Amino acid sequence: MHRPAQRLIRILACAAAVPVILAASGCSSDSGSGDDGAKESGAKASASAGDAAASVKAAAFDSLPEPCEVLTKKTLDELVPKREDKSGKEGKSDDTSLRGTCSWTSLDNNGVKGSQFRWLNVSLLRFESDAARGSGDKLAQAYFDKQVKEAQGTQDAKNVKSAPVQGVGDEATAVRYDLKKKEGSFKQQTVVARVENVVVTLDYDGAGLAGEKTPSATELMKDAQKAAKQAVEAVVAANGTSSAKPGDGSSDKATSGTSKESATPEASKSSS
Repeated sequence: MHRPAQRLIRILACAAAVPVILAASGCSSDSGSGDDGAKESGAKASASAGDAAASVKAAAFDSLPEPCEVLTKKTLDELVPKREDKSGKEGKSDDTSLRGTCSWTSLDNNGVKGSQFRWLNVSLLRFESDAARGSGDKLAQAYFDKQVKEAQGTQDAKNVKSAPVQGVGDEATAVRYDLKKKEGSFKQQTVVARVENVVVTLDYDGAGLAGEKTPSATELMKDAQKAAKQAVEAVVAANGTSSAKPGDGSSDKATSGTSKESATPEASKSSS
């Protein structure tokens, strides 16, 4: 007579408890079959999660160089000879191990003959491997494609041309176009490069203002590609030697952790 009453009290107590208590042995059925099922289900879920994490390749690079130091003084003297800030203007970043930018502005004033304007910007973005989102190099690949498309689709751009660049990272694409602004006609060059899980975007703009001769787009692009290659090499150097060099298999290592989600840095364009 007492057993049915005790069982009812037990059921009501379990129903009133917080959800997590339902998983405890005190609120299991008399047979214990539900408990066994929960354990088996939990074990399978844990194994599945572990397998997923183990299958994601670890990011090859775990740091970035200082963005204002990826180019040599010689290169800067050639590309932005009359730069206002010799050390460059570093953009704000909430995590410098994931993203960084630096820019230089040069205005060579030739008096009544006009001025030669140059603007150079380097943007670095590193992606970490994540069990849910994928490997770092896969995420970097997607961002690389996005950056190229954005450059190709710049509003009001004329004479847009793009081509792959050999010998710069794992892959690189150069995009060039003309842009008419109130100050004059600008020759814009963008080189987007990916090396492992890092994407380097280099923008180099030039213009002849107030009657000065418009610079050669071919020469500007040659300089931009040279600088982009140097920036990529700085990324590799910042991550060591043999274990961090592209193509050495370091990205085949497995990781079980998840990453911080990399935000997309907005590379500023020259003032319009």
